[in-house]
Amino acid sequence: MDKYPLVSIVTPSYNQQKFLEDTIISVLDQDYPALEYFVIDGGSTDGSVEIIKKYADKLTGWISEPDQGQTDAINKGFSRSQGEIMAWLNSDDIYHPGAIRSAVECLQNNPEIGFVYGDTDLIDGSGRRIGRFNAQQTSYQRLMRGGVYIPQPAAFWRRDLWEKSGPLDSSFYFAMDYDLWVRFAKIAPIQYTPQLWASFRIHGDGKTTVSDDRCWPEMRKVHQREGGRIISLF
Repeated sequence: MDKYPLVSIVTPSYNQQKFLEDTIISVLDQDYPALEYFVIDGGSTDGSVEIIKKYADKLTGWISEPDQGQTDAINKGFSRSQGEIMAWLNSDDIYHPGAIRSAVECLQNNPEIGFVYGDTDLIDGSGRRIGRFNAQQTSYQRLMRGGVYIPQPAAFWRRDLWEKSGPLDSSFYFAMDYDLWVRFAKIAPIQYTPQLWASFRIHGDGKTTVSDDRCWPEMRKVHQREGGRIISLF
């Protein structure tokens, strides 16, 4: 792997004017020299497009058009990307300084690993820290028992893993990341590193808050597809 392999970051967004600028800045301020960044907006009407245009000259690409939701936007962004390492950052979350460099170093130092993830703070709508995601080492077997432990904003993976098992499944509204982690872990080792890489924002309009009742049924669907029994920890 090159000393500075190209990293592709995609931010899906829809009517997140309140938080979008902080997200964009947290990516653009990373101390990593080989970065491409795409913002894929779903046709926002709240002023988000004006924020994107403010940083357009620093973005690799952006669009604002109606789409089929978050999963569609992420897939659309990655279809335009070329990076050896990939990640997405939702438009209300933020990276911590040095996150991308640290993730790349973890992958470089462990060539057998296909997917790495670090720690993630929980913050509220004003950016105040309110907790920590319980990240820990997991595996395909543990994922199949419901042991997710992977904070999505702090997750990075190799492109060849995406090409073997991606893209995101658009039939999932909530558990598309869990589904992807299961597919990744089925074909390559994954690794947790105890470094703080991101903040996950919890707020009234957030997907996690308003749609939590959809999570477990979708996770059960993945579990059963992989051959898990209906009677399980789920």
